[in-house]
Amino acid sequence: MASNNRITKVAIVGVRWRQRGQVHDRSPSQTGKHTVTAITRIDSQTPLPEGVSVKKVDYNKPGTVVEALRGQDALVVTLSGHALSLQDDLTKAAGEAGVPWILPNAWGPNVTDEALVRDVPMFKPFVSTGFWYEWSLAIPPAFGLDLKNRSVTLFDEGRTKISISSWPQVGRAVAALLSLPIRSEGSDKSACLENFKNQLVYVNSFTINQKDMLESVLRVTATKESDWSTAKEPARERYAAGQKEMQAGNRAGFGKVMYTRVFFTDGVGDTEHSRGTIDKVLGLEKEDGHLDEYTKVALGRSKSSQWHKQ
Repeated sequence: MASNNRITKVAIVGVRWRQRGQVHDRSPSQTGKHTVTAITRIDSQTPLPEGVSVKKVDYNKPGTVVEALRGQDALVVTLSGHALSLQDDLTKAAGEAGVPWILPNAWGPNVTDEALVRDVPMFKPFVSTGFWYEWSLAIPPAFGLDLKNRSVTLFDEGRTKISISSWPQVGRAVAALLSLPIRSEGSDKSACLENFKNQLVYVNSFTINQKDMLESVLRVTATKESDWSTAKEPARERYAAGQKEMQAGNRAGFGKVMYTRVFFTDGVGDTEHSRGTIDKVLGLEKEDGHLDEYTKVALGRSKSSQWHKQ
């Protein structure tokens, strides 16, 4: 169990280290305060960062998961959207193993907004980071920018701002959150895990719109807007089209629905201003000055990234 009012042993499930390595380079494994264990499938060949131990489990045998989690102070779940059925099994196993703290699979937009949860049933609590910028920008149906073919589809006028996080910022947020004392220490009563227990907390890197993204891409690629083909599509019409694609069995429709919904003009995607963040509590700085750096990462990903591979 946690000692000295601090979490020390952290288990992580669902880590794609090669794709999300930038998250975990800044994760609990790098703080010097945590011992990190990756819980992986018995047939997994995924390489792990130095300093991370591994425990292999068979999800068809729940007892192996319980045993792997026994003695851990916290469980961080980072499953893909296509493996969310494991979430309940992991939560149950963590409970049986006596793991007191769980950061569930909810790395995305504001999941307490009733309209968003109604329109995109996938969204459930507890840590809202907004979409991951480097990941999403490289996917044409996501933010509407096809970096490979130099085309952009603006939702409405492309000026609706949404709160987004970079991979490194997500890693820093997780590490900082798990580094807080369990119960308050000193004069700052807000900076403790007990204060955030069973709540949704918000972090982000920047709050920007599609126009901001395009301007960053133009800077990084040394191109002009005239070098790109530009189209506009009403966000609500795009969302409706995505729903029809989903009903027809087209997987890309899910991406359209999920991403386009946060660009509605109801402000649901701008959690920085509608909900506020705990960035200051966690010691996180805004990353507006690093936008182009992360755009370069997305540009590199776009050369091989296709929606059907996500």
